[in-house]
Amino acid sequence: MADEAKCPVTGAGMEEASRKPAGRVPEDQRKTLVLTGASRGIGHATVKRFSSAGWRVLTCSRHPFPEDCPWEMGEEDHIQVDLADPENTERAIAIIRERLQDQGGRLNALVNNAAISPKLPGGKRMDSINTTIPDWQTVFQVNFFAPIMLARGLIEELKKARGAVVNVTSIAGSRVHPFAGSAYATSKAALAALTREMAHDFGPHGIRVNAISPGEIETSILSPGTEKLVEQIPLRRLGQPEEVAKAIYFLCTDASSYVTGAELHINGGQHV
Repeated sequence: MADEAKCPVTGAGMEEASRKPAGRVPEDQRKTLVLTGASRGIGHATVKRFSSAGWRVLTCSRHPFPEDCPWEMGEEDHIQVDLADPENTERAIAIIRERLQDQGGRLNALVNNAAISPKLPGGKRMDSINTTIPDWQTVFQVNFFAPIMLARGLIEELKKARGAVVNVTSIAGSRVHPFAGSAYATSKAALAALTREMAHDFGPHGIRVNAISPGEIETSILSPGTEKLVEQIPLRRLGQPEEVAKAIYFLCTDASSYVTGAELHINGGQHV
């Protein structure tokens, strides 16, 4: 999650030629996305991708909506929530359900993108020896428990729309990563397993559940030394947030109507 509030669509210091969602349709017919971790990187690109397709996007962040963000309906469609706090998360779910009444209580997609990865001083990796138990618990609350809380809390709305859930895992969930800490990595591994379990359990209700597993994506929070990893990536470049957003969009639309329980690797072949 971002350390400072930024416009979830335009980003700090960016100017958009057009700030209105394309293809405006009546509110009761628009598709709706609930997205956590929307303020930068993958989340920022995802807001722009869905908004450009005419979706209503409800953004969730622990920061209030920035006053200088010009995005239409941005403040009204923003929910301030601390996903590290279970009680606060439950309250946010109630707010989301209330706001979805404009669309007949339907939710077309939930994208669990928010995540935290605490570091040691100097940005060093926190391994399984030096990570404190409170840090483990906080990381798992945000990265693992919040996604299932949101999905279960919004299941009726997802059922009405025969919607989709996308959990954002990580390449760090399947191997020791030079920068991602142990708590982050194991929470993402757990989230990948949870995706499989959710696909089995939510499927009979008409809800698809998939995951995307990004590798090294070029964002403002890249760790020092990431450029060295590029030499190990078959495509020999970092991924772009927009490329991840396109994959998320695919998994939330009818283009993937018979895909569930999958984890899509978006890492330029790094996993091979």
